[in-house]
Amino acid sequence: MNGQQRRGFRAIYLLLIVPIVAQLWVPFYNRAEPSFDGVPFFYWYQILWVALTALCLFIVYRADAAK
Repeated sequence: MNGQQRRGFRAIYLLLIVPIVAQLWVPFYNRAEPSFDGVPFFYWYQILWVALTALCLFIVYRADAAK
């Protein structure tokens, strides 16, 4: 395999599903309240998930690299 290991499914990969579900489940965040500093929930929830998605990717990357 040219020096590369074949990797299978690992449970940590399920963490990558969390941001997808959280952002695609629109009825959950399709509202204006609670607002944060005048920004409706609809917008700040999505912006928050940008950072949370990066965090999830980092966690999975570090766990995968540690193996």
